[in-house]
Amino acid sequence: MTILLGATVVAGCGGGGDDAADPDADPGADGATDDGAPGVDAAPVVDAPMANFSFFVTSLDTMRAQSGSPNGFGGNLGGLTGADQICQTAAAAVGFGHKTWRAFLSAYNNGAPIHAIDRIGTGPWYDRNGRLVAMDRAGLLMQRPAGDAATVNDLPDETGQGTRRLGDTHDVMTGSNMQGQLDGTSAANTCGDWTSVQGPGTENLVRCGHSWPANSGMHWIQAHRLRGCEPGVNLVQNGPGTGYSVGAGGGWGAIYCFALQP
Repeated sequence: MTILLGATVVAGCGGGGDDAADPDADPGADGATDDGAPGVDAAPVVDAPMANFSFFVTSLDTMRAQSGSPNGFGGNLGGLTGADQICQTAAAAVGFGHKTWRAFLSAYNNGAPIHAIDRIGTGPWYDRNGRLVAMDRAGLLMQRPAGDAATVNDLPDETGQGTRRLGDTHDVMTGSNMQGQLDGTSAANTCGDWTSVQGPGTENLVRCGHSWPANSGMHWIQAHRLRGCEPGVNLVQNGPGTGYSVGAGGGWGAIYCFALQP
């Protein structure tokens, strides 16, 4: 099956270019949800704010709204500064703009690498529902963070909802290895330090993690490499994915966001 979204055609949900057919046959979930019109995510949660809210995955809704495109940003987030602002804007939309938010992304930075793990404070971090994600960096730098199982096995967006309910959604851009440090030797490994939407020529260069564990990758930071840096959304699990978009392997080019203070 293929999905046509805007000017980008995406298909499949595999783990970048690293895996064979149907690598994301996720235990316990069929994930066969077609992508619909913009506005798939539910409205922001209206329960009493949780004061320690300090972690989320950017939702499909916020990436579409902030980019002004049904395909999202692709690899051009406006650099690390722009990525931080995406986090800040998403948090503000649910009542937490007073906190300082940072994107969990690494950058090549002309040979002076900036590592994602050094950008996010020291913890602890909690989701929108007040559930623990990890107490500290040691707890964070595991295959799945050492927090509440209901949270770490389906890392939630800014509304507090896991993304798995939407279909094949696990790919989250990081540009980082399992230690939260730059994975690569040039800006090509970070979509031009998060300023590029180039497609052909960017295949299998940029690391992503999985917001929920799948057979193509269990690690939340380093699961496999993206198909490319073009904008694109794919929520249908139908194989390893094709095309050159950040979403081709299952998702929309989401990023992780952390508040510097819980």
